[in-house]
Amino acid sequence: MAIARHAQTTVPSREDAGGKIARHAGLLSSQLQQLRTRMYPPKSEKILRQFLTNEVSKLTSIPDSTLKLMSSEGRGPNPSRLENNHRVYTLAQVNELRELFAKQKPAEALRFLPRRRPGEHLQVLAIANFKGGSAKTTTSVHLAHYLALHGYRVLALDLDPQASLSAMFGAQPEVDVGANETIYAALRYDEAERRPIRDIIRKTYFDGVDLIPGNLEVMEYEHETPRVLANRSGSGAIFFERLKLALAEVEADYDIVILDTPPSLGFLTLSAIYAATSMIITVHPAMLDVASMSQFLLMMGDLISVLNESGAQLDQDFIRYLVTRHDPNDGPQSQVVAMLRHLFGSDVLLPTAIESTAVEAAGLAKRSVYELDVGQIGRDTHKRAREAVDAVNEAIVQLINSSWGRE
Repeated sequence: MAIARHAQTTVPSREDAGGKIARHAGLLSSQLQQLRTRMYPPKSEKILRQFLTNEVSKLTSIPDSTLKLMSSEGRGPNPSRLENNHRVYTLAQVNELRELFAKQKPAEALRFLPRRRPGEHLQVLAIANFKGGSAKTTTSVHLAHYLALHGYRVLALDLDPQASLSAMFGAQPEVDVGANETIYAALRYDEAERRPIRDIIRKTYFDGVDLIPGNLEVMEYEHETPRVLANRSGSGAIFFERLKLALAEVEADYDIVILDTPPSLGFLTLSAIYAATSMIITVHPAMLDVASMSQFLLMMGDLISVLNESGAQLDQDFIRYLVTRHDPNDGPQSQVVAMLRHLFGSDVLLPTAIESTAVEAAGLAKRSVYELDVGQIGRDTHKRAREAVDAVNEAIVQLINSSWGRE
């Protein structure tokens, strides 16, 4: 007769909530670092793929035949050769070509090198919404890459303590971003510790894009500002002016600044709204997300009124809504998009950021669609995603050019 044996169980000591969260944070951070190490071995850095001649021709409007002739004659940058003997250029070489042709053909300089000209203001573009999952970071990364690929000088600024934008550029927030190396260093109120914004800007692997990374340290500004306001302490500008004044220090170095804002309406987001010359509000076309955006807009309107009463003048070139993670074949989503277009008209960008496995696959590898090599994903899938992302970014660039008075 079998006798059932009951194993003696030991009741573990109860772990408090703080201890559990801290332990889980440590486990997850360690796992993420292991994944990062597998993708990018120690001491390695992210690098950008090279571009085939036909891609360079599309990016620069320099004919393919001209590029091949220049290479054969030894003029301009010297491209590398693939195993199949196809020429490939780095993005730095593409920009070298742009500058070369802009000098050779001054009447068409803007076509080759579309940087800001005298009299055109720095465009500071805030990507905003306090609903998580509205694709703010995805929008920011793809726009930054698109602009750089087309010859603009871009500063990407990560205002989100979660620092997803920084991670996309290869800066793991817990490991690669130290104390006083985020935007907080340039905004903080104590003179002794505050740093010039130029000191915290980093070059990235993506030629034409510089980065101010984020991590949990940026939250210090949310904690410190109420104390300063209550005590009327601290030196320098009031809280909402500090980011705008910091960006003015490097205004001559860039054409466009992209602000990836946190999913909240705190002091950092208010600072971004005040500093911004334009704004893209991302929205996923689902009723819960739209309801959340409604609250965001109501709160933002109230807070802007408070800023106006404090003497802040907000004069933005444009504010547009961008539909993100859009499935055009989804009936309920189509109804939401139709409702938004009915309510806001042309303030809703006509192109939408479609939901795509190509974008998701790129994101898992901390890349944008522009970084994927042909063959890493199905050709048709990649082509559809690239065309959709290009359409969104081109629409934004047209708005920026209009703000500069360009045709």
